[in-house]
Amino acid sequence: MRVNITVNGRPYEADDVWEGESLLYVLRERMGLPGSKNACEQGECGSCTVRLDGVPVCACLVAAGQAEGREVVTVEGLADHARQRSAHAAEAAGAVCPGEPEEGHPGEPGAAHSVGPDADAPVGPGAARHVGPGARPAEPETAHLGKPEAGHPVGPEAVPPRPPGPSHPEPSRPGHVAPLAPVQQAFIDAGAVQCGFCTPGLLVAADELLERTPDPSDADIREALSGNLCRCTGYEKILDAVRLAAARTGKAV
Repeated sequence: MRVNITVNGRPYEADDVWEGESLLYVLRERMGLPGSKNACEQGECGSCTVRLDGVPVCACLVAAGQAEGREVVTVEGLADHARQRSAHAAEAAGAVCPGEPEEGHPGEPGAAHSVGPDADAPVGPGAARHVGPGARPAEPETAHLGKPEAGHPVGPEAVPPRPPGPSHPEPSRPGHVAPLAPVQQAFIDAGAVQCGFCTPGLLVAADELLERTPDPSDADIREALSGNLCRCTGYEKILDAVRLAAARTGKAV
């Protein structure tokens, strides 16, 4: 069967999807988005957590067909999602949006390193196709923090001009990297990452919590992350990271 899903704001189309394929398999193997990890495959560990129409779910338990026509946000899209959320909040508050932060360029501190235009692109007859104005390559398996996705232009008109208004931030592009989402930066600063395998699911769950509850209590944080298992950290640094992200987000409002 054919499955059409909007992933991180861009439409994807995958053909010849078996009825028993999970959303996790389609994301990783067909769409080249390996940030969501494949661990228990039973919905117990939370390492494959994504947002499906805004709700955190274990992608290993969602049949690919159930995602037809729906919107998915993975760890690779957290930075763009956070930028859109900030723009919408500024617009709703009547604030004047000063524009997007200047993005990094190769050779500057914090700039992304190019690994070649096709180094991580999914291959084979089952690979999903982008059906929007641009295509994105796969993220490297080590990108457990969910580096913002980069566009893969296929022609001079592949990247359209930025629409006016603060509610339409421009997606990341090759050679440019958007700032990390607040929760991603907080995980780095608080030392909440060790092996990194559980980190994508924790980031997605924590980001959803902070969107829903900007000033969470410790009980709120523990409840939101109760479905995410970690074998390395002892969780305290993870809790510190979410507290830090909440504090920074509150100051920014």
